[in-house]
Amino acid sequence: MLKSRAFTRQTRQGRVLKEVREHYLRDDIYCGAPFCDKGCDKSSARLSASRSTILVLDTNVVLNQIDLLENPAIDNVVVLSVVLAEVKNKNIAVYNRLRALCSNSLRNFFVFSNEYHKDTYVEALAGESPNDRNDRAIRVAAKWYHDHLGTGVSVLLITNDRENKKKAIDEGISAETVECYVKSLGQVELLDLIVQPPSEDVNMEDVEDLRPSKRKVIYNEHKPMSEVTSGLLRGLFHQGKLRVNRFNPFEAYVGSESIGDEIIIYGRANMNRAFDGDIVAVELLPQEQWHEEKSLALADEDEEEDVHLAPNSADDAPRVVNQGQTASEEMKPSRPTGRVVGIIKRNWHSYCGSLEPMPMPGGNGGLAHALFVSKDRRIPKIRIQTRQLGNLLDKRIIVAVDSWDRLSRYPTGHYVRTIGEIGDRDTETEVVLIENDIDARPFSAQVLACLPPLPWSVSSQDLTNPIRQDLRHLRVCSVDPPGCRDIDDALHCMPLPNGNFEVGVHIADVTNFVHPGTPLDDEASQRGTSVYLVERRIDMLPKPLTEDICSLRADVERLAFSVIWEMTPDAEIISTRYTKSVIKSCAALSYVEAQARMDDSRLVDPITSDLRNLNGLAKIMRQRRIDRGALTLASAEVKFQIDTETHDPLDIGMYQIREANQMVEEFMLAANVAVAEKILKHFPLCSLLRRHPSPTKEMLEPLLHTAEAVGLSLDVTSSKALADSLDRAVGDDPYFNKLIRILATRCMTQAVYFCSGDLSPPEYLHYGLASPLYTHFTSPIRRYADVIVHRLLAASLGIYKLPGVFQDRPKLTSISDNLNYRHRNAQMASRASVELHTLIFFRKRPTDTEARIVKIRSNGFIVFVPKYGIEGPVYLTSKGENAGEWSADEKQQRIRKVDGSVSYGVLGTVRIHMEVVEPQPNRPKLQLTLV
Repeated sequence: MLKSRAFTRQTRQGRVLKEVREHYLRDDIYCGAPFCDKGCDKSSARLSASRSTILVLDTNVVLNQIDLLENPAIDNVVVLSVVLAEVKNKNIAVYNRLRALCSNSLRNFFVFSNEYHKDTYVEALAGESPNDRNDRAIRVAAKWYHDHLGTGVSVLLITNDRENKKKAIDEGISAETVECYVKSLGQVELLDLIVQPPSEDVNMEDVEDLRPSKRKVIYNEHKPMSEVTSGLLRGLFHQGKLRVNRFNPFEAYVGSESIGDEIIIYGRANMNRAFDGDIVAVELLPQEQWHEEKSLALADEDEEEDVHLAPNSADDAPRVVNQGQTASEEMKPSRPTGRVVGIIKRNWHSYCGSLEPMPMPGGNGGLAHALFVSKDRRIPKIRIQTRQLGNLLDKRIIVAVDSWDRLSRYPTGHYVRTIGEIGDRDTETEVVLIENDIDARPFSAQVLACLPPLPWSVSSQDLTNPIRQDLRHLRVCSVDPPGCRDIDDALHCMPLPNGNFEVGVHIADVTNFVHPGTPLDDEASQRGTSVYLVERRIDMLPKPLTEDICSLRADVERLAFSVIWEMTPDAEIISTRYTKSVIKSCAALSYVEAQARMDDSRLVDPITSDLRNLNGLAKIMRQRRIDRGALTLASAEVKFQIDTETHDPLDIGMYQIREANQMVEEFMLAANVAVAEKILKHFPLCSLLRRHPSPTKEMLEPLLHTAEAVGLSLDVTSSKALADSLDRAVGDDPYFNKLIRILATRCMTQAVYFCSGDLSPPEYLHYGLASPLYTHFTSPIRRYADVIVHRLLAASLGIYKLPGVFQDRPKLTSISDNLNYRHRNAQMASRASVELHTLIFFRKRPTDTEARIVKIRSNGFIVFVPKYGIEGPVYLTSKGENAGEWSADEKQQRIRKVDGSVSYGVLGTVRIHMEVVEPQPNRPKLQLTLV
């Protein structure tokens, strides 16, 4: 049956067009019930085989109650296509979660195309709103299911819309609210999952301070989007992402392109209910209210700010702690300071933490109000209702935010699920993964079905394939961290008769097994990168690929993608070629083993000679890069020794970089640059590249202030000038230069992936490497960016046709955005895993050690502990203690006692005591105190 649907749309020029589309209605769309006796095809049945209750959900139930729907107790659900479409339009994240439920073979969720079934399609009535029309379509589909399946089956419409429920009952359809249905299941804990509408938040305010009180305005009302948009266009407001200081949750920053600087937001009142990661509109405060960033004291771990102030009152000035300074010093204008006036895009998601200890409520199993404390200090406490308080007090749980009323001190949320016992290592590791949105689920059967059967070996077809060169005769070896099993790069260096060298970088040919558009490729593109925690690795690709089929292990033939140069003994590149290849690695060495070979003058075997030749070339290449202006930065990378049985840390120390590390790095950099040049030449508008934006002057200011305070003059006019300045920054202390380089690293922006067609060539620059072009090609086993680049390189060589996605610029840009998001999350998860294992290590090992001061604050300083790679605050005063005896000099970066008896300066050495304490229940921290 053919229907015509007419609708109007407005063009960009403002013209209104009427469009008519043909809409095909069918009678062969099946109900999904395996017991149907009306002739439906049962091969696609997804509903339960038992004649139990079938649920039909309206759109708002899906949008608001997705956490509840993901619980296995909610099953046998019909998802109507009209609901699916409406959810997709309103919330893509919820839509993706709903699609995952519908495709999960373990859940009975069935998508019914009611909009294309001749008996369930409804035309919009004259004067009927789209929302009313969709509600009517849902009721018609529910009635059809009731009539179609007949007696013995209960079809229940779930809706919290009073009007929709009343109409359904009037039309002979069984209908219930979410809460009534959940109560009927008799599982009390499910009631905690229900999202209460914002209006119900009013009832909770009576427990604000555990006593009835009149509600008062705590926060300013958010301006409507129309006013925000207008204010942004007129320059009254500034848009940016809010980032909360990890040392001080009452201090945040909003990077604003419109003023070219970061706007500082002091205090919860000025943050105005914005969460870390929200896109916000900010209004600048009058300049006399701007503040020097460094005059803020370090916030105590258990400090809570009293925001129960009318936001417009005179008391609501930015929160600055005066610690022994005059008012004129404290109020010195410096950085733009502002307040949030509107939320443009929320970044709410699920948070991990625990409930604040509190007395158990009277009665058994009654509803209790509790405050949830996130493990992430940047997140405010969240108020929830729970009927299982006694079971949750010693657990790590997940909570989602529902709303934040301007009359409420805290946001309101709901319990989602329990992770495990507080303090258990596996529980705390899962918290790290959840907080950083890391997908650690096992690979699905559809993904694993894409893998070739094991055992796998290079076939005769691979060897005779004209696109692939047989390089098994070359002396290839790999050099990696100890215990590495996912080996994705190897090297060879062969002296040539003319005195030059043939040098090859051989990279695992992952794209031979990961084909575009397959479930395996889709999964890899979503995961984006492998994640390395202290005691485990979460792979981007299944282990048969990462550790066997693709891994360039010793003494086995493997497929590779090779970049091969002819180089002079002075490391000048004569020629470059690219080829798919077959290699057979002679040795899989660790960095330590490779270094030991190169250092042992008694060894003259071929592999050791190759390593020495490679190292000699790498040193020349490295110096040439530095001469061009490449920065030699430093980071506080930590290495743990882990007990193989208990997985507890046995020892901790700074990761040691050897010449062997730098040798491998140099050739990987050279291969990445060579491939970037090749793909950009062939595909100037759709190449995936990596850029490192130059740091702004404001970003480098902390480094310049610190350097100035210790008598150093750094030139930051270019990367070359900065590199030369850092080389000159030496003193009697051997660690001094590394510390300056660590501080310089922290002033840099993140390097990011981008599509070449989105930017102009001058913006392609990689500042840190001083390279006009750069990409990632050398780690396709663990980075999806490299998989994309392999496809581009293969297409540039005419090996394969370029996949269709490269013609879709918006799609490429969204892939780049996801890669940047996943890459950053993987870094954050790795750091959080280090912090967790540091706590475990020091829990029973209080330690005294040396530390270096890296930042002066008005009531203490932040130190870096070189031996362990740890950073944290050291307080000179206890909470509530008068700090008048201390005076901080911001310019000189010193803090001294007023009587002059004691003085501490930036980069100075102090001796500290490190001990794990728990100032707030369930929030252990490593406390650093002066010895």
